[in-house]
Amino acid sequence: MQGARLKELRPAYGFDEVAIVPGEVTVNPDQTNIGFELGNVTLGIPVLASAMDGVVDPDFAIALGGLGGLAVLNLEGVQARYEDAKSVLAEIANTPAGEVTGLLQRVYSEPIKEALLGERVREIKAGGALCAVSVTPQTTKRFAPLVAEAGADVLVVQSTVTTARHISKSYRGLIFSELCQQVPIPVVVGNTVTYATTLELMRTGIAGVLVGVGPGAACTTREVTGVGVPQITATLDCSAARDQYFRETRRYVPIITDGGIRTGGDLCKAFAAGADAVMIGSPFAATREAPGQGYHWGMATPHAALPRGIRINVGVRYSLEQLLFGPTSVNDGTQNLMGALRVCMGMVGALTIKDLHHRAELVVAPSIKTEGKAFQLSGRL
Repeated sequence: MQGARLKELRPAYGFDEVAIVPGEVTVNPDQTNIGFELGNVTLGIPVLASAMDGVVDPDFAIALGGLGGLAVLNLEGVQARYEDAKSVLAEIANTPAGEVTGLLQRVYSEPIKEALLGERVREIKAGGALCAVSVTPQTTKRFAPLVAEAGADVLVVQSTVTTARHISKSYRGLIFSELCQQVPIPVVVGNTVTYATTLELMRTGIAGVLVGVGPGAACTTREVTGVGVPQITATLDCSAARDQYFRETRRYVPIITDGGIRTGGDLCKAFAAGADAVMIGSPFAATREAPGQGYHWGMATPHAALPRGIRINVGVRYSLEQLLFGPTSVNDGTQNLMGALRVCMGMVGALTIKDLHHRAELVVAPSIKTEGKAFQLSGRL
C-alpha cells in the first residue's frame, strides 16, 4: 500500500525569532541615509502610519508629515462618514470593552459621504503635508478619481488579502493595470505575504506593496481564519519578488512591511529582511497626537458579519516626535525608532536602506530576547 502523502511544511519566522549579525565594517549612525522614495514621492523617514481611525486623522497626518513620514487616512472610516469625527472617536474610546464591537458596527453602518473625501484631502494638503489615503478594492473605482482630483499624493488599495486576480460572479473586478493608468498618483496595494502574488502585483504597474497578513496588535485574522505568515518570512519572500522584478524590468517597486512592529529592534529586523519602509499602527496610537485617545482598532474590526479585529488600549505614552526621534525616557526600545534604525545601520556598516538589505545577515535566534537577561526578566533592574 502506498504511504499517505503529507503536505510539506517549511519554517517561518517572526520578529522575536531572528537576530541581525553585526557587519565587518561599521559606520557613524549620523552618516546614514534613511530616506524613502515611493514613485514620485520622497519621504525623509521610511515610516508610514496605518490607515486606522484611532491612529490617523488630518491633524495627525499633518504632524507626521512635518517629521518626514507619511500618514495614510482611512477613507472608509469615521472621517468619511461623520462631519464631527472627533465626537465619534471619543464615544468609541469611552465605551466598555464588552459593548465596543456592537458600537463599531453601528458607527460604521453610517453611509460614506463623498463630499467629505475631498474635504479631508484638502485639509491635509492645507496643513502642508503629503496626503495618502486608503480605500478597499470594492470602492476603489468610485473613490480613486475623487481623491486624485482633490489633490491626494498616494492612493493605497488595501484589504486583508489582495491579489492581482480576483474571481467573482457578481461584477468585473478591479484591474490594477487600468487603475494605474487612470489615476496620476502612485498606487500602493496590499496586503500580501507571498513571492508569486507580490511579483504578479508588481507586474500590473503599481508603485508599492504592503506586506503582512494578521500580525497587527488589533488584528484577529489569524485567530478567525487561520491565515497569515510571520513577518520576517513574509518580508524575505516579498523582497525576493521585488528583486526579481527589478532584474526583469529595471523598475524598483518598494515593499512596505505592515504590522507587528513594536520596538526599534522589530523595525530594524524588518529592514534587514528586505523592507524599504514600514507601516506602524500601535506605537503611533500611543502618541499624544493620535485621535483615538489611547485606543485603536483595525479596518476589519467593525465588519457586520465577521469582525476580524479588536479595540486595543495602548494608552497615551509619548509625543510623536519622541516616538520617532527621542529623547527617550525608557530603555525597552519603544521610543526613538529612527535613532535605533541609524544605530543598527551603523553596526552593520550600511549607509542606506538598500545597503542594509545586502549587508545584514539574519540568523534564527529564538532566545535572542532572553539570553543573559535573567535580571531584566525578574524585574530587578
